[in-house]
Amino acid sequence: MTKTVEFYFDVGSPAAYVAWMRLPQLCEEARATIAYKPMLLGGVFQATGNHSPMTVPAKGRYMVSDLERFAQRHGIPFSNNPFFPINTLTLMRGATGLQMRDEARLVHYVDSMYRAIWVDGKNMNDPAVVAEVLQQAGFDPMALLALANDPEVKDRLKAVTQDAVVRGVFGAPTFFVDGQMYWGQDRLDFVKEALEASI
Repeated sequence: MTKTVEFYFDVGSPAAYVAWMRLPQLCEEARATIAYKPMLLGGVFQATGNHSPMTVPAKGRYMVSDLERFAQRHGIPFSNNPFFPINTLTLMRGATGLQMRDEARLVHYVDSMYRAIWVDGKNMNDPAVVAEVLQQAGFDPMALLALANDPEVKDRLKAVTQDAVVRGVFGAPTFFVDGQMYWGQDRLDFVKEALEASI
C-alpha cells in the first residue's frame, strides 16, 4: 500500500525550501506520495507563540550556516535572502488558489517562488518584483493576484493553517506520516523510515 507524507510549508521558510527540494526524490525512493499543505507560517507563529529563529541573531547566523551545509550536501542551490523576512500572505494564497483551481501548476509555481527567494535573492515583498517573477515563470500576474484575493482561497488558507496548529504544527517544514509528526528538514531521514516501514 502506498504511503503519503503530508507536507506543511511556507515559501518564506528557508528550511522548508531545502525540504521542498529533497522530498520528491525521497518519496520516489520510498514509493510514496506527497500531499502538499500550503500554510501561512506567520499565522502559525501567531497562534503558537513561536518565532522565526532569525529573530535571535546568533541562532539566525547559525541556522543560515547549517542550511548552507545541508544544501551543499544535497546539491541544492541556496543563498540567504537579503530582504528576509518576506511577507508571504499573497504568495501562499497563490499556492492555495492553484491547488484549488489548477493543481497541475502548483509545483511549478512553488518552485518558482522558492527559487526567487532562496536562490536569486529577489525582494518578494515588492509587488512589482513578484509580478516580474510570475511573468517569467509563465503565469499571468493579474490572474494570480485575482485568484489570491478570492474569498474561498483566503478561507482555505486560513483553514489549513488552523488545522496545522490544531495538529501540533509550530513551524515549517512539518511532515505527517501515519499521523506521526516530524518537524524540520533535518528530520527527513525519519520521514523516509516511516514511509518505508510496513503498515
